[in-house]
Amino acid sequence: MAARRHVFGLFLAGLLAVTGRTAPAADATVRDALAAEARLDTRQALALFQAASEARPGDAFLLQKIARQYSDLSVELTDAAERKAVLAQALGYAQRAAALDPNHAESVLSVAICRGQLAAFGDIREKVRTSRLVREDAARALALNPRYAWAHHVLGRWHLEVTELGATARFFLKVFYGGLPPAAVAEAVNHLEQAATLEPDQLAHHLELGRAYAAAGQPARARSAFETGLAMPSREKHHDLAKARGRDALATLPQE
Repeated sequence: MAARRHVFGLFLAGLLAVTGRTAPAADATVRDALAAEARLDTRQALALFQAASEARPGDAFLLQKIARQYSDLSVELTDAAERKAVLAQALGYAQRAAALDPNHAESVLSVAICRGQLAAFGDIREKVRTSRLVREDAARALALNPRYAWAHHVLGRWHLEVTELGATARFFLKVFYGGLPPAAVAEAVNHLEQAATLEPDQLAHHLELGRAYAAAGQPARARSAFETGLAMPSREKHHDLAKARGRDALATLPQE
């Protein structure tokens, strides 16, 4: 059952990153919200983005920013019911942003990520269904923007975690829940290498690439990727979680 928990924990490291979108005409509220977000004051940023959105309710940028704050806020919460409620809020705002801007890669991927985060609280059937949707949306986001590093990241993690299920778990899922699409470690490595190349300063790409190299039987490359990511400063709410995951994986590598 550990393998089943693993794949259904997809995206809990919080990948709701928004890049490439232009901010609305800067006003004092938006500027203050962006400043609060930069200093990781999530609650203040959320309140300010919500205030700005009330004045511009059809602004997809602001809606997606609100989704990001709710996603970041979930990191601070320990109560499962509170975390689920906050992630449901994040998904709702991400879906509203995507409805307003359906051809924007970041909007499409944000919905996939929020779905994946929230799916951790569902039953197995819901998690399998959501995993399929995450893959489909990530592929669509990549089609909209082939140089979108986070779309590569999500697809890479999807391939990696599904392959780590093992044949027995995949058979169980196929028999009882319809199964998941095919996955391959080589695809995980390919997508995560592209993510790290496109955004070399994003530590999460390197840490997940380390896991992919390890799964591919390349411990030296895995160690190098882990060490690169762990040496980078934590700049986002979810970075400490990503580093903890990376340190755990690094500790399992064979000694040289």
